[in-house]
Amino acid sequence: MTALRRLTSAAATALAVGTLLRRTHLWSDGELIPVVGADGRPAAAGLAEKIYLDVNGVRQGMFLRSRDAAQPVLLYLHGGMPEYFLTERYPIVLEKHFTVAWWEQRGTGLSYSPDIPPETITSEQLIADTFTVTDWLRDRFGTDKIYLMAHSGGTFFGLQAVARAPERYRAYIGMAQMADQLQSEVLAHQYMLRRFEELGDERMVRRLEKAPVTVTGGTPRAYLAIRDTAMHRLGVGTTRDMHSVLSGIFWPSLRSPQYTPAEKVRLWRGKFSSGVSALWHENLAIGLGETVTELAVPLHLLHGIHDYTCSYPLTREYFEKVQAPIKGFYSFHRSAHSPLFEEPERTQRILCDDVLGGTVSLADGT
Repeated sequence: MTALRRLTSAAATALAVGTLLRRTHLWSDGELIPVVGADGRPAAAGLAEKIYLDVNGVRQGMFLRSRDAAQPVLLYLHGGMPEYFLTERYPIVLEKHFTVAWWEQRGTGLSYSPDIPPETITSEQLIADTFTVTDWLRDRFGTDKIYLMAHSGGTFFGLQAVARAPERYRAYIGMAQMADQLQSEVLAHQYMLRRFEELGDERMVRRLEKAPVTVTGGTPRAYLAIRDTAMHRLGVGTTRDMHSVLSGIFWPSLRSPQYTPAEKVRLWRGKFSSGVSALWHENLAIGLGETVTELAVPLHLLHGIHDYTCSYPLTREYFEKVQAPIKGFYSFHRSAHSPLFEEPERTQRILCDDVLGGTVSLADGT
């Protein structure tokens, strides 16, 4: 009888745990959330797919979303790690206006594999991958050109890709555009040290003082170990209201019903293996102000004034120098690193009126 009770209790516990995991979506089947129309029902011409492609010899995944597959195509390049799951918390609904490809690049998220040698993940490789994915999208949706939107680390190779092959793209949208990342880290370190001194946080001050960031010395490991924590505690990281990577990114990613458990594991294995970025040494060594001085397509740069992940003033300086047929800089006064998620209504207005309209009527100073 005792053995039977133990077996029954174990079965009940397992059932309860399984139910909890499913209700919190920690255990999920990866089923996609449907794209809905204005009436709140699944859109008749809507598109919601999770697909995998062979991209230059590596299996890579992406999410495709659109209210109508005939809409203009937009390829989204994420930053340090995939951001698609954040759309569940921040309803930006880009699919109302675009057919959006949320590509998870080589070595990240859906596209992570331990078999990919880290040394092969370079900006040149990611630029080549971008062209391959772009051409696949052009063929799939029957269009000669697409829009390219990049965020943070994705802007480093995204801008270079558009500069090299403007015939593939209608416009480039850079959010938290990298310009001179080494100088950006110097400015971030100075700002955070000053703010923690003002706040009387002696422990964080000591840690930052022991890990100085300089143009000659770069970003020491001790600095990188506290960088994200420090930025988020001060509200100058991913978003102004995100004060913890654990509660703001880690848990939401695990709770996403659109990734299977195995895909969630790959999401974080990719992040842990790449650190800040798989291209970090290139990010610090190459200033885009020297390598990309002109663009042959419209340029739209969206930047939060509270962003210290990618320096707002340095990006403004870059914008003033770079040449483009038309160009617009858009300052977001309530945003840090992610205007798309922090001020979605204004972002959508810019994308609809300026990007799709081929103007910069909403840009600063107009």
